[in-house]
Amino acid sequence: MADKTSRKSAKDAKMAAAKRAAAKPALLAGGNPQIAKADGDAPVQAYIATMPGWKSDVGRRLDALIERTVPDVRKAVKWNSPFYGIEGRGWFLNFHCFTKYVKLAFFRGTSLRPPPPGESKHKEVRYLDIHEHDQLDEELVASWIRQASELPGWVP
Repeated sequence: MADKTSRKSAKDAKMAAAKRAAAKPALLAGGNPQIAKADGDAPVQAYIATMPGWKSDVGRRLDALIERTVPDVRKAVKWNSPFYGIEGRGWFLNFHCFTKYVKLAFFRGTSLRPPPPGESKHKEVRYLDIHEHDQLDEELVASWIRQASELPGWVP
C-alpha cells in the first residue's frame, strides 16, 4: 500500500510541476516578467520570452549583442531582471521592463566612455532607456558592454 501511495504522490508532484511550467509567468508593474531567481541562460530566455510586445524583441537583441560581445558571459535572473556578469568578478549590467521602455543598467557606468546618458541616484550606475521606436546604436552599446565587462562587477 505504501508503494501505491508513493507512486501516486510522485505522479501528483509531476503533474503539479508540469502545470507550473506551462503557466505563463505573471507580469508585474510596467509589464516586467516575474521569473524566479535562477542562474543560467534558461531563466534569462524565459524572461525575454515573457517580455510583452516589442520589448521581447529588444530583450532578444540585447541578449544576442551581449553574448557576441562577451562570449564567456554569465547569466542569471535576479529580482525579476536578467543579469550579466563574469564568473568571479560580479555583474556588469542588467535590464528591466517598464511600461514605456526597457532600462539597460551599467553598474559601473560612470567609468564608461562616453558614459551612458541616464543618471542614477547610485553614484556609479548609468542607464540607457530604450523606447519602442528608438534606433539602437549597436556599435555604441557593444562598446559599453565590452568596457563594462572589463571592469570589476557588482557583487550583491
